[in-house]
Amino acid sequence: MTKKRQRRSAQFKFQVALEALKEQKTLSQLANEYEVHPTQITQWKKQLLDGGTSLFGQQHLREQHEQTTREAELFEQIGRLKMELEWLKKKLTASADDKRELIEPSHPAFSIRRQCALLGLNRATYYYQPAAEDPANLELMRQIDKQYLETPFYGWPRMTVALQRQGYQVNGKRVRRLMRLMGLQAVTVRKRPATSTPGHRIYPYLLRDLAIERPNQVWCADITYVPMPLGFVYLVAIMDWFSRYVVAWALSNSLDGNFCHTALHQALRHGTPTIFNTDQGSQFTAQSFTTLLEQAGVQISMDGRGRVFDNIFVERLWRTVKYEHLYLYEYETVPAVVVGLDGYFQFYNTERPHQSLAYRTPKEVHDQA
Repeated sequence: MTKKRQRRSAQFKFQVALEALKEQKTLSQLANEYEVHPTQITQWKKQLLDGGTSLFGQQHLREQHEQTTREAELFEQIGRLKMELEWLKKKLTASADDKRELIEPSHPAFSIRRQCALLGLNRATYYYQPAAEDPANLELMRQIDKQYLETPFYGWPRMTVALQRQGYQVNGKRVRRLMRLMGLQAVTVRKRPATSTPGHRIYPYLLRDLAIERPNQVWCADITYVPMPLGFVYLVAIMDWFSRYVVAWALSNSLDGNFCHTALHQALRHGTPTIFNTDQGSQFTAQSFTTLLEQAGVQISMDGRGRVFDNIFVERLWRTVKYEHLYLYEYETVPAVVVGLDGYFQFYNTERPHQSLAYRTPKEVHDQA
């Protein structure tokens, strides 16, 4: 019989979410280590980020203490039968997935067998253990990433054909799912203007016909996928448009917006741009991100969804980083990626001459200007 997933305690969830928040391992590595699905880890990480600010509030602590006291008094006053009946009444309407989450392996009164029986949940369903990302899918994602750098205008239909011509037995549904997981979409010039994420303000594109003549006039930012032997991480970089200088960067094992905030805070310690340009990804359209820019007096510019030329310099940066570094070393751990990228970006900024900069380095152009 296949081993099934266990009901996780709050302490366990906190421990896993904290490990994910450290950004030292990929979601696949954490999933294998803790036997939890990567999607669940992402949800716990988000819950920890969203609720962290309230953990130290006095009101929250008082409510938590009162709730604990009430629960203790209740379990002391009622017997086993009444506990079963009351517990069952609250669980009857749950779905199969919810029922799995409601099982308490360490419950002092009910065994796992008894809880499954009360919930009407098959024990085989409770013990189900989802697998981490398939190694074959990781290989496909690596090839999709390389192909996308060559042909960023490929959507999933053309990407599927390209992979099939390379000998991979793959269908469009699979390619579409993997590209969505990687955060990739075809870049095109659209006839109609696209809208940003629902509920967020739409910012205009400010760079059209703008002469960019000095450092810190325009910064741009983007996110890319970084393949690893076991899993993957995401990389965000903030670049000065005029000098190509990489002002700040950060890694994350999930596409939440926290690592983008980290990079932006780091960048703003080095200076303040007149204009900050990004695509309309949810990490950049989030109110917390745009508010930070507005508080710093920065004008926000956003390109149309899928437009290839609006953020071209940072797209070229991804190609350079991957072909000159990441694809050559194939780091196996997240800390190794961090160390490697730190060294490479120092080299990129201070030693690597750029043809478009008259063979000067980004730091030379940034400092001289």
